[in-house]
Amino acid sequence: LSGGYRKRIALSTALLAEPDVLLMDEPTNHLDAESVEWLQDYLKQFRGALLLITHDRYFLDKVTNRIIEIDRGDLYTYSGNYAYYLQKKAEQEESAASSQRKHAGVLRRELAWLRQGPKARSTKQRARIDRIEDMKNKEFKQVQGNVDISTPGRRIGKTVIEVDQISKGYGDRTLIDHFTYEFTPEDRVGIIGGNGVGKSTLMDMITGRLEPDSGQVKIGSTIHIGYFDQHSDNLQAARHDGDRVIDYIKEEGEFVETADGSKITASQMLERFLFPGNQQYAPIHKLSGGEKRRLFLLRVLMGAPNVLILDEPTNDLDVQTLAILEEYLEEFNGCVITVSHDRYFLDRVVQRIFAFEENGMVRQYPGNYSMYLDFKAKQSDQSSETQNPKPKTQSPKSKTQNSKPKYSSGPRKLSFKEKRELETLEQKISEMEDEKAEVEKQLYNNPPSDYTEIEALSKRLAQLQDEIDQATERWMELEEIASA
Repeated sequence: LSGGYRKRIALSTALLAEPDVLLMDEPTNHLDAESVEWLQDYLKQFRGALLLITHDRYFLDKVTNRIIEIDRGDLYTYSGNYAYYLQKKAEQEESAASSQRKHAGVLRRELAWLRQGPKARSTKQRARIDRIEDMKNKEFKQVQGNVDISTPGRRIGKTVIEVDQISKGYGDRTLIDHFTYEFTPEDRVGIIGGNGVGKSTLMDMITGRLEPDSGQVKIGSTIHIGYFDQHSDNLQAARHDGDRVIDYIKEEGEFVETADGSKITASQMLERFLFPGNQQYAPIHKLSGGEKRRLFLLRVLMGAPNVLILDEPTNDLDVQTLAILEEYLEEFNGCVITVSHDRYFLDRVVQRIFAFEENGMVRQYPGNYSMYLDFKAKQSDQSSETQNPKPKTQSPKSKTQNSKPKYSSGPRKLSFKEKRELETLEQKISEMEDEKAEVEKQLYNNPPSDYTEIEALSKRLAQLQDEIDQATERWMELEEIASA
């Protein structure tokens, strides 16, 4: 069974017991989007107490009304959902930083007084000297470290991966039927579909792990693939052998070249991925699920791939590492292909959706996951209107005019001009999404000091959003005709 089916069986077992208290550890891992939506709606109506661990940010926002954070041995509670937690956490960190700055300022002044050599003749002076000693010994919780993804790049040629009419099936079941696509160096592709439909099978054929029944896959001569699979197969083998963390990484290289061209040791690279020295010599089987995934991700990136294939990359990764991975993929100089059911991740990273549909059909949609959902919702509405048309009242005159017999040659086809428009719209939407991301980065991450420049960027951002909406609307209209 696929990971998704195994997860659904485990969930069914827990829910059928009708518990008063439900404990769930990463319940959305491996589940397809429809199953996550169903579980989300079910838990909203659940009458018992619910305690869950999850890194699915949309799921946290929809299901929870209280967040408990574990931070280096301390517990913090927030009476709200994930969005509320983020707001309060930012305020808390700013308050802590302000207190630390204030403490440092007071301590500097007190130390300056102490250097003047005051005599502890009075009780007040003695108390002040003791207070200074207490202030010097006071420890503040340091800012929590983040994963530092700084790996070298690799040149990528024009030919990346060409998939030509590949098909795959088992018995009388067709998973993939004559799928064709030519990946480009700038592609950011998300692959979605139900559990067991063949998403991982498609990834295995693209990487050469599995031969298609028909068709072929051509990989460019400059291409070096990094495959981050959902079960971390070679890490599982290492765990059974009792490998230590440092040994597993040294298999890839004793030294690692970073993005700026400098070289660091495997141990230093592990520290950047939040594996301190004492943990580096521990056997892999002692790591948590999230630590194992982070370790496997490091090894994949150390190979300096120019094509990243990620199969459920968000499973077991903590929220902070996910955010840094998303930023890294935005700047990654190469092609990214990912299978994921994490809606937030897909919205942030991808610019094209491959959706598995009936009978092995893999259909393409431009834009991120939210744009795909908008298109499907509109398609569903149009289908409902077609099946249940509203009765129209006609005047006698219009009835007479419309009484002439009409002859139809079937559904309308795209004209040559419309076909060209459909092809160019996909490229146009992708280019506008890229420009929008650049404007947002400039406006939010590094805003100009001149107000007029900020105003111009804001206007351009609003203009781009309108143009993207209009282009997407037109694409959906043409695509509907083409698929009729």
